[in-house]
Amino acid sequence: MMGIGGAYARACGRSSVGSGSRPVAIPGADTKGLTASAWSPLYQPVFRALWVAAVASNVGTWMHDVGAVWLMTSLTPSPIMVALMQTATSLPFFLLALPAGALADVVDRRRLLLVTQWWMVAAAAVLGVLTLASLTTPWWLLALTCVLGVGAAMNAPAWQAMTPELVPREEVSSAVALSGVGLNLARAVGPALGGFIVAASGPSAVFLLNALSCVGVIVVLYRWQRPPRHRALPPEHLVGAMQAGIRFVRHAPAFRTVLVRAAVFILCGSALWALLPLSARREMGLDAVGYGVLLGCLGAGAVSGAAVLPWVRRRVVVDRLAIGATVVFALVTVALAALREVTWLSGVLFVGGGAWIALMSSYNAAAQAAAPAWVRARALAVYLLVFQGGMAAGSALWGAVAARTGIPIALTVAGAGLLLGLLAATRYRLAEGAMLDLRFCRNFHLMPLEV
Repeated sequence: MMGIGGAYARACGRSSVGSGSRPVAIPGADTKGLTASAWSPLYQPVFRALWVAAVASNVGTWMHDVGAVWLMTSLTPSPIMVALMQTATSLPFFLLALPAGALADVVDRRRLLLVTQWWMVAAAAVLGVLTLASLTTPWWLLALTCVLGVGAAMNAPAWQAMTPELVPREEVSSAVALSGVGLNLARAVGPALGGFIVAASGPSAVFLLNALSCVGVIVVLYRWQRPPRHRALPPEHLVGAMQAGIRFVRHAPAFRTVLVRAAVFILCGSALWALLPLSARREMGLDAVGYGVLLGCLGAGAVSGAAVLPWVRRRVVVDRLAIGATVVFALVTVALAALREVTWLSGVLFVGGGAWIALMSSYNAAAQAAAPAWVRARALAVYLLVFQGGMAAGSALWGAVAARTGIPIALTVAGAGLLLGLLAATRYRLAEGAMLDLRFCRNFHLMPLEV
């Protein structure tokens, strides 16, 4: 959950095994026809407590991100080092997403989440103490950012896969959508608040507050008495679970399509996130508050986009929505290269936040629809692996390009790359709605099952 710049806007429901062999749609794979209220999951005590704690923790995460990036711009003028901050955050997802997903399907998810939360508390606290003592160097900052990324990478698949355990089946989609709303509320509030705190008290304050914000999640997890899970199949081992997840991806064309489209987009889409702090400080001469406000405009746009997205999704198929949002995000990236007026740029970034959440929703909805319940955490882990790996590589790439050609040229080329990448949509089209539920038998035949 913590440190992830994306939200899952819908989820698939669980399936039960029947006697037939024809593929069927899984309830919850599409939000049409569901009778559950958008707010009904909040009536579930555990989900409500975790939701509130997660919003507070994500506010701390975004405050931390503003402080860390701004501290790096103060420690070194190198565009590569500043861009590597995004790489340090994303690289652990690339390296650990699949083991984390397999682990989340094998071990007790509550205990795994407790361990990862304490890990992130320790990392943020150490960074806060070092910064308070003026001992933080660029490489120490990168290293501890990477350590925090390790905790987030191990945390994410378990958190995403845990949602169906907290609410009734008919409320799963609403619960995931609410998680996305909470994440984007934090994205809207956290950066601006972090900018004010950095300006008033320095980066060390937001690092220590981030460590404190994780404690609320830990308290809720400690109080949650997770019921024992009864498996219909023999328990899996970690390595075998990872291998099964990889084989699933190999034999799931719809899921591979999501991976290709997400990878093509994020390689160039990462430029905006990697170069925004440098553009704010160097090209526009803003302070930490100004940068936090610009980042908050992206988050506010994402919140507004999430509010209208259900209406849009009823009228536009997911593939066309992803194409349109990519075009908008490309134009916003180019605008960041050209605009110097903060008021205009704030409005443009607001639109960019809406396009970003539309893209994340489209890819996540398609990934959820293509991933059956038995391999959900592993499949989403592979998606995170590809997405965050592209973010890590793209951030380093555009930082290097900016160091050679300048920030405006790097952003313009990235925007053109986003438009060129739409050629992938002519061959790889995102699936809509229905999902085939598959399980592995002992000799790994794929068996379509009926609900």
